[in-house]
Amino acid sequence: MSKLGVQPAEVSSPAPAATRATKGPSKAQAAFQRGLAALAQWVEREGDRPVPRGHSEQITVDGEAAPVTMKLGVWISNTKSRRNRLDAEQLAALAELGMDWARPVTVPQAAPGSL
Repeated sequence: MSKLGVQPAEVSSPAPAATRATKGPSKAQAAFQRGLAALAQWVEREGDRPVPRGHSEQITVDGEAAPVTMKLGVWISNTKSRRNRLDAEQLAALAELGMDWARPVTVPQAAPGSL
């Protein structure tokens, strides 16, 4: 075929897949971090007072010039309802900020011979 002037197609090697270490956080991770920052700001200012569902918090996000409005009450409600999808590190961070529903559930064990 090369005598006829037809050249074989160049097979390009695929680009190496980017690893998690070289990529930034996913959208879900970034959203969780924004919510956590807003919650930390609330706890610092208001203590352990419950966050009203309609409350919004102004936070400054890295790389953004203007503050971002975070619907903190809605975020907490949604995060609580989806807590089974959170990893242990995320649950621990929420528990540290006073979210009791994020703490591990301990089941009391019956004393031997009490049954």
